[in-house]
Amino acid sequence: MPPEAEKVQPGEEAISYSLLTPRQQRQRLTELAAVFLRLGTIAFGGPAAHIAMMDDEVVKHRQWMSREKFLDLIGVTNLLPGPNSTELAIHIGYERAGWRGLLIAGSCFILPAMAIVWLFAALYVHYQTIPQLQWLLYGIKPVIIAIVLQALWKLGQKAAKDIPTMIAGIAAIAAYFAGLNEILLLLLLGVAVMLVKNWRRKSIPTGAFLLPFSGTLAQVGGTTAIASISWVSLFLSFLKIGFVLYGSGYVLLAFLQRDLVERNQWLTSQQLLDAIAIGQFTPGPVFTTATFVGYLLTGNAGAIAATIGIFLPAFLLVWIVNPWVPKLRRSPWISGFLDGVNAASLGLMAGVTYILGRAALVDGLTIVLAVLSAIAVFRFQINSAWLVLAGGAIGFVFYALGYIS
Repeated sequence: MPPEAEKVQPGEEAISYSLLTPRQQRQRLTELAAVFLRLGTIAFGGPAAHIAMMDDEVVKHRQWMSREKFLDLIGVTNLLPGPNSTELAIHIGYERAGWRGLLIAGSCFILPAMAIVWLFAALYVHYQTIPQLQWLLYGIKPVIIAIVLQALWKLGQKAAKDIPTMIAGIAAIAAYFAGLNEILLLLLLGVAVMLVKNWRRKSIPTGAFLLPFSGTLAQVGGTTAIASISWVSLFLSFLKIGFVLYGSGYVLLAFLQRDLVERNQWLTSQQLLDAIAIGQFTPGPVFTTATFVGYLLTGNAGAIAATIGIFLPAFLLVWIVNPWVPKLRRSPWISGFLDGVNAASLGLMAGVTYILGRAALVDGLTIVLAVLSAIAVFRFQINSAWLVLAGGAIGFVFYALGYIS
């Protein structure tokens, strides 16, 4: 089957994996692996940037799913604990090729970052310092801002479909800057849009509030201290964190500070900060910080155990939740709830983009680079992967010329 036969027009779904021949199934899995290995290697900038790059690759260029379906998957991942962009990759893999695609897409998105962080951990143990790569981020961050803005524009056109969702998006932006809890905000705005869209209905089905059930799943694991350090204890500690952690890498920092520094005294605060720094300026999910910590504590076995522990809940939760997404969308009540969550998610993404922009656009050169990148993605539709590579190259040129240290 030629590649174009696998594409879909807006609103249509790709051919089911189960209907393909064995050769076509292998081809689809290989394509999934190639796409997410590449994304995992170049996806700098955090979850908002990762989502933007997946939208560019999966929806725009390859047309594996409609933008509406992509938005629904974003909304669902925002209601689950764990790394949102990784869970989105896992969802895409599951949609594309069932449980095999789930494993391949998620693993391939994680593995490049894991390998890079693992290497830095080995260097850190040897030299007791983290490498200085500010020049790399100097060129990449402005490019990321342009990529995220394009994704916000395109996703926003689908998410802001009527007055209730527009209001929800604006409210989410305001609440983000007011410091409100993100998960509570998503739930409240989802319920509000659901009620507004269905207020003439006489009863609310009991299934209307089944979607945000991950809080129950998140109660797995306790908070008891583990006296000795082994790869098993590391696995259990990070497994617990993977089930209960909502939010960004900064929330991960708070969890690790409490569990590994204060309670178990496995790390010093400085080692933890270095671990978070490595996770922040390497591509892929920031949760690969676990790889760094695991290596510091018990070497190679610890790196593997900690990484599997923190990401395993994401695979399990997506595997449980994904089959329900189309069923939930068919319900007018839950469809309204998802519309509200999608709009709120885009509002939160807009707030994060503003913060990222303030950190990335630090001088005239970065502003010019961001503007040129925006022209490239909006006007010329250049693939985000090439822009990220170009941004890194520009950062290296400025570093070589002595403009940045």
